[in-house]
Amino acid sequence: MNPSANGWIKKLLKEVAKNNSYLNVESETFYNALRDCGFIYGSNFDVVCNVIVNKDFTDEELSKTNLCLALLYTHTNTENNIPFIDSVINFYTEINELKTSFFNDLLSGKKSSEQLENILHKRIQIDDNFITKTFNYFIINVLLYIDVLAYQEYLVNKKISIDYIKNLESAIETISIGALNSKASKNQYDYSLIKLFESSLRYHDSTPIAYEEAIKFLKTDLEKYYVMDIACMATWSDKTIDDKEQLFLIKLSNDLNMDTIHISQSIKTINTFYSLHRNQIALLNSNNMARSFYNNSSKMVKKLIIRNSKRLYQELKDSKELMVLLTKSTQRDLTPMEQKKVQEQLLDIFKSIPSLAIFLLPGGAILLPLVIKFIPKLLPSAFDDNRIEE
Repeated sequence: MNPSANGWIKKLLKEVAKNNSYLNVESETFYNALRDCGFIYGSNFDVVCNVIVNKDFTDEELSKTNLCLALLYTHTNTENNIPFIDSVINFYTEINELKTSFFNDLLSGKKSSEQLENILHKRIQIDDNFITKTFNYFIINVLLYIDVLAYQEYLVNKKISIDYIKNLESAIETISIGALNSKASKNQYDYSLIKLFESSLRYHDSTPIAYEEAIKFLKTDLEKYYVMDIACMATWSDKTIDDKEQLFLIKLSNDLNMDTIHISQSIKTINTFYSLHRNQIALLNSNNMARSFYNNSSKMVKKLIIRNSKRLYQELKDSKELMVLLTKSTQRDLTPMEQKKVQEQLLDIFKSIPSLAIFLLPGGAILLPLVIKFIPKLLPSAFDDNRIEE
């Protein structure tokens, strides 16, 4: 399945039909799975519940896939008689009719899986500039779970009130900023989160509401778990929660009538998740522009090579000189003349593989060293004499 190509939702639904056990778990269990894979935190690293296994998905592709799976779980476990795709499009149509411009030009015409693909693509706010994208969709993706909660509300009541979404966003904003402001001292991470929360809300754009009012808006267990996890995420900084932060979280759990097990689990989970993925999360990583460019370029090149590996390998087999040079590159640095030959012959090969056309564009040649780096690692092991299977 390729979440960046047309038809991915149909393929996903077909895969789910083969492995649909996740649809039968308890709602709290499924929520915990969304948290473990990073969906609740806005940084996805796995497909929820391992519904499908695909190691080359980008952050955005994982986000789209997990949002779709979360909506499907909600649809399956809430009584209704409207097909999934039609139901979700109806939901987003009603949101759009509530005087928002988020999905302009996406909701006209006959309902189809392609239309839903366009909606979900737009929903996660992908930045087409892979060089500079870092923080712009981070908090927006943290708030994706609001879509899931609102969709459940829509299915239960057969309609969705703009007040429900506004109130939920207002509560999240007030409690999250309250958690951030409870810190004894703030670092750049904290200030970044405050600005991102304030700029990422879709429906609520007025002065933050009072804390007591925010608590009243949170009624279901899933709403409370979600807000608690976001509050713990907001207080996270080098795995340290100072006394003021701890008092805030304890007060929050008491006000939400949550037991101590849930707050302990929320703190433990965010510590584990951020400690494990800290260097891969843009907001926690102080990479400079050059480093960000290299990291984002590497992900793109690796994905392109993986998805075209069979065709690329066949083309390489037909170019014996290039095969020899690439094999040598796994053992030593190539000379300038050899590097030039490799680049010229790779560009010739890319002309026959449409999805690798990016390397033929002006400036595309600067990515070729990454191609040379990844090819020996991703093609069959016979290609690399020095490969050691782990």
